[in-house]
Amino acid sequence: MFLRAIAIAVLLTAPVAARADSVEDFYKSHPIQMIVGYGAGGGYDVYARIFARHLGGHMPGNPTVIVQNMPGAGSLRAANYIYSVAPKDGATIGAIDRQVPFSALLGTAGPVPFDPRKVTWIGALSSYANDAFLLFVRKDAPAKTLEDMRRPGGPETTIGGSADGSTDNDVINLLRIAAGVNLKLISGYPDGNSISLALERGEVHARMVGLSSAQSTRPDWLRPDSIVHAMVQFGRATRHPDFPEVPTARELAKDERARLMIEIAEMPYKLSRPYIAPPDIPPERAAALQNALMEVAKDPRFLEEAAKLKIDISPAPGSEAASMIERISTAPPEALDALKKLFSEQSQR
Repeated sequence: MFLRAIAIAVLLTAPVAARADSVEDFYKSHPIQMIVGYGAGGGYDVYARIFARHLGGHMPGNPTVIVQNMPGAGSLRAANYIYSVAPKDGATIGAIDRQVPFSALLGTAGPVPFDPRKVTWIGALSSYANDAFLLFVRKDAPAKTLEDMRRPGGPETTIGGSADGSTDNDVINLLRIAAGVNLKLISGYPDGNSISLALERGEVHARMVGLSSAQSTRPDWLRPDSIVHAMVQFGRATRHPDFPEVPTARELAKDERARLMIEIAEMPYKLSRPYIAPPDIPPERAAALQNALMEVAKDPRFLEEAAKLKIDISPAPGSEAASMIERISTAPPEALDALKKLFSEQSQR
């Protein structure tokens, strides 16, 4: 009976061992391709490259991780590539804009196949716990204060944006309608670095950018003698401790309906810096990728490198991403309809 029990235990554990070995064997011979939906030098690219340097060490088989930039349509091009074209084997993952899943659920991303309910959610490196999406305005802009920017008939502030459906464009349009900030969107820039350069050259007066991104790519913007100053913070229920004098978008909401629209639009910030894989990849490989992201986020070497770059690391697991998509889908219909109408009308201008 003892020998029989051992034999049964071996038989029961053999499939698990085989599956584990198959994951390790697969990644030993398959490098991971990480597709970044924006150009080099921007916030998403900075996160992706530091993540890539550590991801292989936490994966079975220790695969090499190769980063490839695929900018276009506010990272929607990369999202559609991951969703529709990339092999469903777990060797291709993508870093996409946090707003793409939201826009896809609203139906404002245009006639595209990407469905955030079907992709494999690996997780997110930031849940915005220590971050803020800031409206930076040049100090020599026509509007010198936030009151100037919100005054009816006051001076117009030009602001750079990328493609329709991207985070910056949607937030800009929401601030105009729900918070009364007089912004004129100049869209079409390929990535955040291009918008920052346009701001520094004086082509536009303002841009939206994450605090962690500014800390790593434009630290001079945060100095007292900077050419810009922060006017509004988005993606937070309360003011960031480093910007106690800068109001949140919720504080500026025109009414309760506007405040609800802002709160729903801020939900994706709990999934900042998200990573996805194609639908229907082998479950054991999906689990390995999901586990690796959370392990990287605890790795002391990774955290030391992130601290030097001053980027926020407050991870959200893949399961939290799936839950967030469900919460957005079941938000009050009237608020979702209002957001859909707003973003659709703005994208047609």
